[in-house]
Amino acid sequence: MLNLNATNQIDALKERLETAAAVLIGAGSGLSTSAGFTYDGSRFDRYFGDFAEKYRFRDMYSGGFYPYRTPEEYWAYWSRYTYINRYMNAPKPVYENLYQLIKDKDYFVLTTNVDHCFQKAGFDRHRLFYTQGDYGLLQCSKPCHDETYDNEEMVIRMVHSQGFEMGRDGELILPEGVSPRMEVPAELIPHCPKCGAPMTMNLRSDNTFVQDAGWYAAAKRYADFVRRHENAAVFYLELGVGMNTPGIIKYPFWQMTARNPKAVYACVNYGEAYAPGEIGERSICINGDIGEVLKKLT
Repeated sequence: MLNLNATNQIDALKERLETAAAVLIGAGSGLSTSAGFTYDGSRFDRYFGDFAEKYRFRDMYSGGFYPYRTPEEYWAYWSRYTYINRYMNAPKPVYENLYQLIKDKDYFVLTTNVDHCFQKAGFDRHRLFYTQGDYGLLQCSKPCHDETYDNEEMVIRMVHSQGFEMGRDGELILPEGVSPRMEVPAELIPHCPKCGAPMTMNLRSDNTFVQDAGWYAAAKRYADFVRRHENAAVFYLELGVGMNTPGIIKYPFWQMTARNPKAVYACVNYGEAYAPGEIGERSICINGDIGEVLKKLT
């Protein structure tokens, strides 16, 4: 690793961003966590206190895997979950600050995040590859065909049916004195337009995940970007990537840096910032909050 103190690490990161011929961003859940999209604590209690009291789970991920007794209750949970994590804005401008740093560069984004924050911050959608799906899409649960469907209108109708309203900035609000309903009307439950099977979220959790035409087009654009820059001064900027799925971003970034002597690798992550010794002299690893680091860079 470059032997730098915290201030010099920030300076080195800024210099590499400014001088790189191209920037390939690899983003994991830590980036959205830094932006305020937390899945437990007060944010969970605010929107899912009724589910927590009934089923005793304490975070949104656990609730997402809970075996609800009815599809009406399942979609009550998932419509709230989807709305606050896909259609509400992140509390902090972390993605916006990142965009300001790279908007004039030749960049591409590879991410396992599914919350649409990059596009909402202004990133060109043709420079994004969401490998694990999108909270804003539905698919057939079988699946009988490789097509996805926008869910915004459905989700809004579902959260309204539970008693919630939308504030001026799209924030989900429960009027004073109103207890939320924990079921949605049966007529709002989505079914596949081709086979009639229940619809489900387009999220990679097993082998039923649908990779639609948009997914393959984004994968091709990502492969083209990598190929065009394989011998250039590429800056591999990894943000908030842990070890849940290292084979998607972390390991490929290490390997591509090792193969290209002009490349530099950077890892910004709270508690998990490191690089292998083989690329240590061309690595910048910053253990800290991504939002705070980006704020200093701007």
